[in-house]
Amino acid sequence: MTKQIIAEGVVHEVPEDLRKALVSRPDVLGLWNELTPLARNEWICWTTIVKKAETRKEHIQRLCAELLEGKRRPCCWPGCPHRRPSAKKWFKKAL
Repeated sequence: MTKQIIAEGVVHEVPEDLRKALVSRPDVLGLWNELTPLARNEWICWTTIVKKAETRKEHIQRLCAELLEGKRRPCCWPGCPHRRPSAKKWFKKAL
């Protein structure tokens, strides 16, 4: 078995649940690794900033579907508040 390369984000590392989803879908993993580090960072933050486990699972499923549709970043996302200070105003309770 060969170890698969999963590219990381700028601020965030790929969490285990997202890592498993990417490894299980080689088509999605290829698209993931082609994203810029900033785009990967946005997806990781968008996936992990939610509070409920079921929402996080939905975000991972949506991430896979939207990458296959050709999307490069999460829709309607103000940006990673951990990297962009101007986005912090949208996440007062989450941070």
